[in-house]
Amino acid sequence: MQKQQQQVSDVAPSSTWGGGSNRVAAINLEETPSANITDSPDKQFDHNEDSLRSRWRKFLTYTGPGFLVSIAYIDPGNLETDLQAGASYRFEQLWVILIGLIFALIIQSLAANLGVSTGKHLSELCKFEYPKYMKYCLWLLAEVAVIAADIPEVIGTAFALNILSHMPVWTGVLITGLSTLLLLSLQRYGVRKLELLISLLMLVMAVCFFAEMASVKPPAGAVIEGLFVPKLSGQGAVGNVIALLGALIMPHNLFLHSALVLSRKVPNSVHSINDACRYYLMESGFALFVAFLINVAIVSVSGTICSTNNVSNETVNQCNNLNLDSAPFLLKNVLGRSSSTIYAIALLASGQSSTITGTYSGQFIMQGFLDLKMKKWTRNLMTRCIAITPSLIVSIIGGAKGAAQLIIISSMVLAFELPFALIPLLKFSSSTFKMGPHKNSIYILAISWILGVGMTGFNVYYLSTAFVGWIIHSNLPKVATVFIGIIVFPLMLIYILAIIYLTFRKDTVVTFVEPEKLDHPETQDNMEHGQNNSCGVDPVDHIPYREDLADIPLPE
Repeated sequence: MQKQQQQVSDVAPSSTWGGGSNRVAAINLEETPSANITDSPDKQFDHNEDSLRSRWRKFLTYTGPGFLVSIAYIDPGNLETDLQAGASYRFEQLWVILIGLIFALIIQSLAANLGVSTGKHLSELCKFEYPKYMKYCLWLLAEVAVIAADIPEVIGTAFALNILSHMPVWTGVLITGLSTLLLLSLQRYGVRKLELLISLLMLVMAVCFFAEMASVKPPAGAVIEGLFVPKLSGQGAVGNVIALLGALIMPHNLFLHSALVLSRKVPNSVHSINDACRYYLMESGFALFVAFLINVAIVSVSGTICSTNNVSNETVNQCNNLNLDSAPFLLKNVLGRSSSTIYAIALLASGQSSTITGTYSGQFIMQGFLDLKMKKWTRNLMTRCIAITPSLIVSIIGGAKGAAQLIIISSMVLAFELPFALIPLLKFSSSTFKMGPHKNSIYILAISWILGVGMTGFNVYYLSTAFVGWIIHSNLPKVATVFIGIIVFPLMLIYILAIIYLTFRKDTVVTFVEPEKLDHPETQDNMEHGQNNSCGVDPVDHIPYREDLADIPLPE
């Protein structure tokens, strides 16, 4: 697909496109391709059986991006916030996980659709659409989001090493700078085997929490009530909700998913694009459903054990100071003495696999905004060195407890950063200039905007009330308090104005490219249905395929 920016003022889709798709993933109702008029009767076959096999094979070719993205929903940051939510609020914040993952499914599907329909990922479209100063601001914010997402992986890996070898947390933080580089270097010996190993280790953690949940038997009524009855009770509940949402819905995941789908060859036709969007929706839905079950299991286990009557004083102390480093006691009912080792190995795998996806996100963000490419190990080393700095300082000064608190803070930073990736995605998804006839339906966009505005309003409310409360109760000298207020309040105003600017700014740049019509009618029809042809024209030549993204280690 052409990468040049098209400066036109109108989009007039050709009749080939029909009436548009209007979907998160539009479903083609005519699943069976029409037979060619040149086919002889002896070439006819069972269309239903062949269509089912064909669709299954096609679905497998699209699997990969959704599962890689879903790793971020069960990373150390999620584990830490889930443990805190269960220990402090029992089952009351399960509704946040439900709403967060429903919202995540919608916006991840929008991101996948954007990449498939435009042939460009989100950061590239931001570069084309926004003026230079805004482009650099969005790039910096995206980079900060990648670093904030990397901090929990650094600390989670350090905690895992601490559990396995009893080394200090700060020493583990230093070692994490090399561990992911080693993992990336091993990809040359078999990426699929490496990804399978990581997935199996993370599956071990999921199975352990499911087994523990079956053992402790959380009250079903309380769990269901927590899922469907929103509550915010207790001190710090709002802050923990923001941290939960920030850990679940990460800004860099939107950039990542819109780019990962470009590693698949999708013919530039309405039929093929609709199929691709549908398969990506199915894959993301399954992967996020599994992530939802894992998150619910972690909160349920933590909430049940820490709220049970007649618990020992040791358990009470552990629950009061619960973090990633002390969580293995939650699995003792199932794993016994081996709980610490198995938990640490799974936590190590979670941190490392999440870091790999963060490295790819940073690569796409840098390539899209700045048209700058770096080797993966260089990119990883740069991001990891920046993420190590605050993690190292906090772990030295505050120890394990301070490092665990830094995970919560980084998750809150991600929540505050989300609008600067979400609003461009929602704007582009509803723009004829960007999506042509594939722009999404008003209903999906209305739901997305309501949830997005709600999250943003929640963030602004918490940010303003928490800061005002801190100023009122601060023990600092009045001069210092006034000075901090003079700095922070204008920054809060800039934050709000930037969100308003992104929301109400009209898109002006057209990047949608009309599909190329082939000269031969039969070849055109075959390309529409993703079939081979016998007319000497290879439709693969007309497939928009991003060669610069072809080295992503995904299943072929």
